[in-house]
Amino acid sequence: MRGAQKSGKGVSLYSRYVNRPLGRILAAAAYRAGLTPNGVTGISALFSGAAIAAVALVQPSWLLAAGVWAALVTGFALDSADGQLARLRQESSPAGEWLDHVVDCAKITALHAAVLISFHRFFDLPHDGWLLVPLAFQFAAVLIFCAGLLTDKLKPGPRPGSPSAAPSRVRAVALLPADYGVLCTVFLLLGSQAAFRAGYALLCAVHLLFLAAFLVKWFRELAAVRPPLPS
Repeated sequence: MRGAQKSGKGVSLYSRYVNRPLGRILAAAAYRAGLTPNGVTGISALFSGAAIAAVALVQPSWLLAAGVWAALVTGFALDSADGQLARLRQESSPAGEWLDHVVDCAKITALHAAVLISFHRFFDLPHDGWLLVPLAFQFAAVLIFCAGLLTDKLKPGPRPGSPSAAPSRVRAVALLPADYGVLCTVFLLLGSQAAFRAGYALLCAVHLLFLAAFLVKWFRELAAVRPPLPS
């Protein structure tokens, strides 16, 4: 499984030390069970979808908080496992990558929509302005996801033979607030309306700041790319 790991560059401590190791275990189990990478992606979607539906449909409680967190974390780990399994089985494909990203985008969009529904149905909100928080969070999360993917596709890769820089621990710590795994952890607070609102709103504010910083950084990186000269 070591050869099926991605580089730790550009990911937070949670993804590096929690999500990817969990995904490695699940990928090994899936390999032994004869599952395909797309099958693992489907199972990941089921776990995430069940958690999202529970947020939207069930009265918040500490029991719900634990169940939603467990399902979200499992779905996220399986999202890492499908890519590791594809590399292990040497079955990486554009269709598999497309499916993985579609599921990711659907998960991000639906999760914040579910929080909006929960706020409206179950929360005793101080004022209606709180209903804008999930919409702002959804906007920031989806734009970071899509703009990041586009940047990776449009930015030229490293030159062949050039040494790769070691992953930065400082950057890994700084990226923690923007990690999906940290967002999953906030749902452990669902048993307390005030605590969940505060944690969720804080992460929303951080995501909006990250969005502004990422967009400036990514635009500058792509603006520095020189198109190839016509032959």
